[in-house]
Amino acid sequence: MPPELSARVPAEQRGSGRDDVRLLVTRGTEVSHHAFRELPGQVRAGDVLVVNTSATLPAAVNGRVGGERVVVHFSTRGEDGRWAVELRAPGGSGATGPRPGGPAGAVVRLPGGRELVLEEPMGGVLSAGNALPTTRSRRAPGHTPALAPGGTEAGAVGRGTVEAGATEVGAVEGGTVEAGAWARGAVDRGPVGAGPASGARLWWARVPEGVPGLLRRYGRPIRYAYTERDQPLSAYQTVFAVAAPDGSGSAEMPSAARPFTAALVAELVSRGVQFAPLSLDTGVASAEAHEPPYPERFSVPPTTAWLVNAARAAGGRVIAVGTTAVRALESAVDAAGVVRPVSGWTDLVVTPRRGVRVVDGLLTGLHEPEASHLLMLEAVAGREALRRGYEAALERRYLWHEFGDVHLLLPDEERNAPDCSSNAR
Repeated sequence: MPPELSARVPAEQRGSGRDDVRLLVTRGTEVSHHAFRELPGQVRAGDVLVVNTSATLPAAVNGRVGGERVVVHFSTRGEDGRWAVELRAPGGSGATGPRPGGPAGAVVRLPGGRELVLEEPMGGVLSAGNALPTTRSRRAPGHTPALAPGGTEAGAVGRGTVEAGATEVGAVEGGTVEAGAWARGAVDRGPVGAGPASGARLWWARVPEGVPGLLRRYGRPIRYAYTERDQPLSAYQTVFAVAAPDGSGSAEMPSAARPFTAALVAELVSRGVQFAPLSLDTGVASAEAHEPPYPERFSVPPTTAWLVNAARAAGGRVIAVGTTAVRALESAVDAAGVVRPVSGWTDLVVTPRRGVRVVDGLLTGLHEPEASHLLMLEAVAGREALRRGYEAALERRYLWHEFGDVHLLLPDEERNAPDCSSNAR
């Protein structure tokens, strides 16, 4: 990806508004180019757009470890009150760079006289299989030291952690993945363990009380080096964001929904397109290593499960707005393709081998060549569709990252249409 194709500022600072981005549409293997505000012409009455309502947190806070200045990225709150955090090295431009994790016992001084203490690397148990658990006890990340560090119960690989009431949907595929396999497209199986290794990126930390209040007072949105300058938190909130009563939310913006405006939502609804909300609190992604996602908290409410199931029964398409919406929705579907209301934790990693059971299309940003998200896109649309879409994106100079242009992947419906001439014979 040419570095000059990184979107360095939000669309409204480059043009007239949030919806002033381009929309690349890949329908099967056919590619077309549009403005995002033309989205209503690309979907149809009866379609359901599944959106993530998780609000973005001001998750970056300045701190010090001894005499060293650091930036703390608050990623994920565990069930035991600890937080998974990443320590970054402050850069000259206001962005941050990678820093070795740890060490255990390190005290990070925070603004307002508060401190956090690093305890152990976060061990993520990840699965390319089914995310719904059995109804047996499944503890969420950070629950107790008896677990794999910060992760799900040792030996409980590949189930995801969800509240009681979910239904077992089968065993996961076995195998492990060596470092770097994501970039080579070799990952179709699980479990994948982040593991407690020295230098691990994310660490479980004992934190002061009232982290949401700390973030509101001293935090700012996480910013990466490809952006030009700091932006206000409002630039990282989507039109669908809903503040959680407990102050939880996403460390990084569910950015696929960023170009939507209230006016565009109203137009889509007036045309018979429905919106189905769910939430998935995204953790801190790896800007350098493109590692697979860690377990994340999610919720699929009963209304959304009903809307999706009804749309599928009536022949409508289920289009996920963002990879986070895919992960949450596919974590709530059983082997028969029925979506169940469920809340808890998911460790699901969607790959071509696992496939998708309920998602027909996907609206997403443009992802870098080594990003693990590309496996999910391939599961939804196929490799050839991705190849053609990304060739077109490079040729037409589309912009990447959270402030960039967006890509709508839809199924090739002509492929499944009846052959009328053969029927006439």
